[in-house]
Amino acid sequence: MQGYSPTGFKILPPVVKNLIIINSLFFLATLVLRRFHIDLINILGLHYPGASGFRIYQFVTYMFMHGGWEHIFFNMFALWMFGNVVENMWGGKKFLIFYMLTGLGSAIVYIFWIHFSIGKNLDMLNAVISHPTVQGVEAYFKEYGFHLNALTTALSQSDLNLFNHNMDLLASGAAAPSQVQQVISFLSTYKAEMVNQMVVIGASGAIFGLLLAFGVMFPNERIFLIFFPVPIKAKWFVIGYGLFELFSGILNRPGDNVAHFAHVGGLLVGLLIISYWKKKGHLFGSEM
Repeated sequence: MQGYSPTGFKILPPVVKNLIIINSLFFLATLVLRRFHIDLINILGLHYPGASGFRIYQFVTYMFMHGGWEHIFFNMFALWMFGNVVENMWGGKKFLIFYMLTGLGSAIVYIFWIHFSIGKNLDMLNAVISHPTVQGVEAYFKEYGFHLNALTTALSQSDLNLFNHNMDLLASGAAAPSQVQQVISFLSTYKAEMVNQMVVIGASGAIFGLLLAFGVMFPNERIFLIFFPVPIKAKWFVIGYGLFELFSGILNRPGDNVAHFAHVGGLLVGLLIISYWKKKGHLFGSEM
């Protein structure tokens, strides 16, 4: 492989090294601050726009947050595995721009997917909140289930117990106006908490962009994987992994907490950038 690296091929080039350090520091800060009841993931992870926890800076900070040791280990390993080759070809500036753009693009694609996937859920819930009936509430939870990851300080077990009590009164026709209002209040809080718990974190979107770049630049390079000990050409690995992420995102299996469409977004944005650079004749080297 010959390309941009005036001082020779570096096993750990500077931008990759600093990204690994920054991600590791954020992860350690997450663990330490958790002991003081400060949830850094809730602060810096990307919330759905419109949620109470959403902040515009989260489109950048989310990609430096990770949920556990396995999450950060595999992301940083992939960052080094593919990133060191790509940075040696492009140089630090071009590499960092590509990394940040694919990370940002993957977040935008993921947000659009979330908006599409929960639209009917929110429409039905808003209708129930506007005109609460036992049949409407039961139909909603039968269709969509109870979607909070956990009860919160804003929606405690006592709130849930009171809601069930008021629903019994509503079913019997004995609910006072104040109790109907409590049902509405519970459902409104439930909606706010449900939307606020949709948080995406991790460097995976940007790393999928790097994977795409590696596959385009070195399509016939063979990749050896721990879980698949047979060498596979990079182009087939990228295509196969991309299709897996796409179909996994569409299927949206219960209990699957992986942001598949963030990964797909990283691939798509990476493909757009790579295609532009390739058209300009700047796929290899530091020019953009």
